[in-house]
Amino acid sequence: MDTTRATSLDPRLYQIATLSALVVLGTLLLRFPIGTPQIALSLAAAVVAQAICSRVWLLPTLDVKSALISGLSLSLLLRVDSPWLVAAAAAIAIGSKFLLRWNGKHVFNPTAFGIAVVVACSERAWISPAQWGSGLTVAFLVACLGGLVVNRAARSDVAYAFAATHALILFARAAWLGDPWTIPLHQLQSGSLLLFTFFMISDPKTTPNARIARILFGAMVAAGAAFVAFILQKSGGPIWSLVALSPLVPILDRILPGLRYEWTRPTAGAPVKGDKHETPAPGPRALPDGLTLGAGRA
Repeated sequence: MDTTRATSLDPRLYQIATLSALVVLGTLLLRFPIGTPQIALSLAAAVVAQAICSRVWLLPTLDVKSALISGLSLSLLLRVDSPWLVAAAAAIAIGSKFLLRWNGKHVFNPTAFGIAVVVACSERAWISPAQWGSGLTVAFLVACLGGLVVNRAARSDVAYAFAATHALILFARAAWLGDPWTIPLHQLQSGSLLLFTFFMISDPKTTPNARIARILFGAMVAAGAAFVAFILQKSGGPIWSLVALSPLVPILDRILPGLRYEWTRPTAGAPVKGDKHETPAPGPRALPDGLTLGAGRA
């Protein structure tokens, strides 16, 4: 039986606070090659894109929380030679929420999609997996902060499914090759990997509705990431895998139905029998983040 958890604050507020702290940590202590102007441009571009799309789609209010999350995430994961590529990635990320939708949900994680498009289209942009280093201190910090976020958003299952499968693959590969276990342990301490695990694949709006489907999806993304890293020899495997497999989420929702996530009513699994929210409908015209024309939060 499913259980629901009410939260006094929108889980996105925790995510914004955590990502902001990580941006400060990265720029001041780890000396990330980004400056305040680039971070500000990323945030401004995301908010402006959100405002434009909200006006075009006739949304009754402007909600900038998801835009701030995208802007902060891009500052942490995307590296460019030109700051305008960050602005382009932010605009693509926000635009994808409105344009690429199925059954009331956006198909792709906005940040992952924005990064993938810009990196695929320009040689002046790249994913920076090693910038966080692999120190245990940073890894532990990101894991703790990330655990707080996914638990507030009722999506820890997909994050832990991805992490467990990814770890299993790394250790199995090390055993197959005869490598010491220090190698997979070192790989698992990547700050960028933990950021992906707790802040990207755990996005409630782009993961399957049912818990069992989310666990399956997390394992699939981990397998895809290993294929990208070890077979295609390409960096940023988790992000490419997530973008490639995200179109399967509507199929999983069809095969394994569950209660659709709403920010005001976080839920972790399948609908409770007889619950009035058991078959939520997006209304006559599905809009981003659970909004309908002329209505407030669903």
